[in-house]
Amino acid sequence: MEILVRNPFYYPDFEQLYERLHPPRVCIDNDTCQDCTLVKVDSINKNGILLEMVQVLTDLDLVILKGYISSDGGWFMDVFHVTDQLGNKITDEGLIAYIQKAMCARREEIEVQTTIGRDVRPWHVISTDQTAIEITAMDRPGLMSEIAAALVDMECNMSAAVAWTHNSRVACILYVEDGPTCMPIVDFSRMVFIRSHLECVVRAHHCEGERQSVILAFHKPGLTHTERRLHQLMAADIDYYMLFPYSNGTKNGSGSNRDNQGGTQVTICNEKDYSTVTVSSRDRPKLLFDTVCALTDMHCVVFHAAISSHGSTAIQEYYIRHKDGSPLNLDAERNVVTKHLIAAVERRASHGLRLEITARNRVGLLSEVTRVFRENALSLLRAEIGTQGRRAAGTFYVADTSGDDVESDRVEAIRNEIGTDVIKVVTDSFASAPRTSASTSSRTSSSGSSAADEEGSRFSLLHLLQSQFERFSSNLRAIMS
Repeated sequence: MEILVRNPFYYPDFEQLYERLHPPRVCIDNDTCQDCTLVKVDSINKNGILLEMVQVLTDLDLVILKGYISSDGGWFMDVFHVTDQLGNKITDEGLIAYIQKAMCARREEIEVQTTIGRDVRPWHVISTDQTAIEITAMDRPGLMSEIAAALVDMECNMSAAVAWTHNSRVACILYVEDGPTCMPIVDFSRMVFIRSHLECVVRAHHCEGERQSVILAFHKPGLTHTERRLHQLMAADIDYYMLFPYSNGTKNGSGSNRDNQGGTQVTICNEKDYSTVTVSSRDRPKLLFDTVCALTDMHCVVFHAAISSHGSTAIQEYYIRHKDGSPLNLDAERNVVTKHLIAAVERRASHGLRLEITARNRVGLLSEVTRVFRENALSLLRAEIGTQGRRAAGTFYVADTSGDDVESDRVEAIRNEIGTDVIKVVTDSFASAPRTSASTSSRTSSSGSSAADEEGSRFSLLHLLQSQFERFSSNLRAIMS
């Protein structure tokens, strides 16, 4: 007898319709805590919702001091303790309105002016159709300079660029437009020419068989997040493969690594129906976004989480499962998640000397700046460049190609060549004195704290939720009503 198996009918717009009927409810609370603003969100649960909430806050360069996440069942409830970069509460009405609208189901193009006249819409999410060039390759000194010079020769104007390096690999996304027309590059033959020329530049000093990729793509407005795309590019490039010789392995159903050079520690163990992932690392901005992004891209669902800090160390504890509801039962699974999380934390870690450049935008500016770096034997570790009208701004992390600290006389030579009024050396960056994404610099403990003290200050998520559930429930009445 033939048995017919019919799949249940699925209307593709049903999920979107249900979200419109039950949009996220957002409460901005400036009364409960004296030193921070509480952003409370509750809504119908869906895949990736946690990353969306964190992304909204981090794109605005807000500092997340603490976070409590709970999403068992079909509903989620998140509470974030946030401040601005100066450690102040979020009181700007324009910024508050942006946060509330950006976290709603119907995310429209929102142009909100703050009291200081700054457009708060983050550039990380592009607002117009642009031609994106995605490059992954083996890192080497002068590579960005050669790429920028090649684009100038091909009459391509660069409107924004982001580059990360990690484990001798580099990934960058360059947003370009056609120089003569100032429009996105859509001509197929021209795109083929640009790609083939850049492939020659990337392959110039590579050994046979080394991984490399040059892709021209169109990033749709509002749909492509540049920094998340960089995480995906570096993960696909297997930048985590040479993270560390895996010495600790796993034992008794747990996985951990405490020997990587960046100091990030990841411990995974199974408790009942969950896998508990604990990430301990040096605190920094956007740390929560990076770890949640890694978990989301590995198709791990976060059911509960607590994020806090102790001195300059951030502690993140996640209760996760696979999408099919199973925990991480195999040692191989735990090892892969451990490597991905450590890589996600270390990619954006600030190393080297931080240089900030602000100048009048002109054709070939990035090529000129990176050429000066190359001629002074500096390697580019990380870069973020953007343009707005006639103004261009960029942040560069550079180091000596020999691995030594950058000498002050060489820095002065660079400033004199580029312009002392254009380039600024930032000595109080997060690289030297991290202002934690889970605490402000005023809350850091003394540098003499021992490792044992930091280890003893770690907390249990279950105890934390039990002790503070009643207080948070009372605070969330404004949302639930």
